[in-house]
Amino acid sequence: MNVRTPSTPCLLAAAIATLAAGCSHVAPTSPVVAADAVYTNGKVVTVDKQSSIVQAFAVKDGKYVFVGSTAQAQAYVGPSTQVVDLKGRTTIPGLADSHLHTAGGGPGLDLSKTRSLGEVYAVLRDAARNAAPGAVLVSNSDWHEAQFKEQRLPTAAELEAAAPGVPVVLVRGGHSYFLNETALARYKITKATPVPAGGAIPVGSDGKLTGEITDTAKPLVALPPTPAPSVAGLEAQQKILNSYGLTSIRVPGISVANYRVFQQLRDAGKATVRYSILLRPRDLADFRASVAPSGVKPGEGDDWVRIWGIKVAVDGGFEGGLMTKPYLDPLGKNGTYYGLRLLDQPSFNEYVVTLNRAGWRSAVHAVGDAAIDQALTGYEAANADQPIVGKGWVIEHAFISRPDQYPRMKRLGVNLSVQDHLYLAAPVLKAYWGMDRASQVTPVKTYVDEGFLVAGGTDSPVIPLSPFWVMYHFLTRDTISDGVYGANQAVASRDTVLRMMTINNALLTDEAAIKGSIETGKLADFAVLSADYLTIPAKEVQDLKAVATYVGGRQVYRDASFAP
Repeated sequence: MNVRTPSTPCLLAAAIATLAAGCSHVAPTSPVVAADAVYTNGKVVTVDKQSSIVQAFAVKDGKYVFVGSTAQAQAYVGPSTQVVDLKGRTTIPGLADSHLHTAGGGPGLDLSKTRSLGEVYAVLRDAARNAAPGAVLVSNSDWHEAQFKEQRLPTAAELEAAAPGVPVVLVRGGHSYFLNETALARYKITKATPVPAGGAIPVGSDGKLTGEITDTAKPLVALPPTPAPSVAGLEAQQKILNSYGLTSIRVPGISVANYRVFQQLRDAGKATVRYSILLRPRDLADFRASVAPSGVKPGEGDDWVRIWGIKVAVDGGFEGGLMTKPYLDPLGKNGTYYGLRLLDQPSFNEYVVTLNRAGWRSAVHAVGDAAIDQALTGYEAANADQPIVGKGWVIEHAFISRPDQYPRMKRLGVNLSVQDHLYLAAPVLKAYWGMDRASQVTPVKTYVDEGFLVAGGTDSPVIPLSPFWVMYHFLTRDTISDGVYGANQAVASRDTVLRMMTINNALLTDEAAIKGSIETGKLADFAVLSADYLTIPAKEVQDLKAVATYVGGRQVYRDASFAP
């Protein structure tokens, strides 16, 4: 084989070309790498370890091949390269959500935009006039009483007055239904109905049912079946997610069958969001019956759809967070109500020990401090059986915690997935727990200062899905309707909050090597913003939006205002 050795003049020419390529003022005659696209003249917030801010980057085959100055980026422009002038716009890594069920409240009557009980009743009156005989009026789940000017729930009697003789079931989040009197009668729910453990059928001060049905009591209400998950449904949700600059979400608890639909979306080449999936068997018996024989393996998947682990819930939501101190009356029932325990400690211990032995990790829904105690005790049992340290086990939500719990968390290497529930629900949580506790709900600054990995999200549809609302709330502790709660828990650093919505989520899902920041070699997921997140007044952060979103270098959303 003949090998040609370059002559000295050739070597000199090559050296000069190399120097020119590295010079910020001289462009080479041919690109170092012909990128698919080069983005220039931006304020690119990379979220790398140095929190670098640069002007430009280049993308090839769905990954960043260059990050740096606009002048240097010219070295990656070839004959077919698309060059996009960002015109000074702030560009960030694609946003991620650590705990997002669905993009919005799903089917049913839309109450998300109502701002008073009167508006709710108007929606019900209109629906009742057009309801078919025997139909049940069911709402979507994307609402909360804190959004109403009255800041309270409707009663069964009020719902009845709005839709007399027509069954009404308002679905709120994932924990509660609210029924009118006709619906209570239809489902044969009375004060004599046995209340399942872990559920509630509250009675008001007037001695009548309030109409609320909570947690494990919800199966008493047989709602019409919702449409089965489908590829088309996921595509529709992706469009909404991408419009917020979201490129990755962690899906906190679905069945194996639903997981298969996400795989179908990917296999059809229709994914525009990257999914980290948590399976949620009802209990240990269901895990053994549904997950164990399914063939699904811990950590299986690819850049688009990957299994994270198993979600387990030990307490309820707003009305059911398990506390060491009682709720306030009347919900506190004269100091006897501490929230809902969905699994007893021995059963929970057995569950997580079994998961660990089978190679699975767990994320535990724990709202109250007593629930966090239960989660940690179970995690300690699993760790004593086989180490979980370093495996990234998680506590979801962690509304109310105590300083004595933090050393236990650290010894176990627990990570935290937190959301902005307080932003929407502040006055209701104050009514349940008092201002002292409510003001410290989700103490993000404490968690950051303690050194925990903290990843942010929304819990949509329980809370609206805007990631910018999350960022605004964590920065300011302001709430929609009741001012600032717990200013001591505001995170002053915008960089820290942005990390919670980008690289920290990638760390939570073990994918920081491939996404979560704008760095050479990583997947080119990024969002162009309507304003400069780092410098605008804090009040304006909640009004930010994405004007363009890219996943793997491909534009998946563009606002009409974005015309590069």
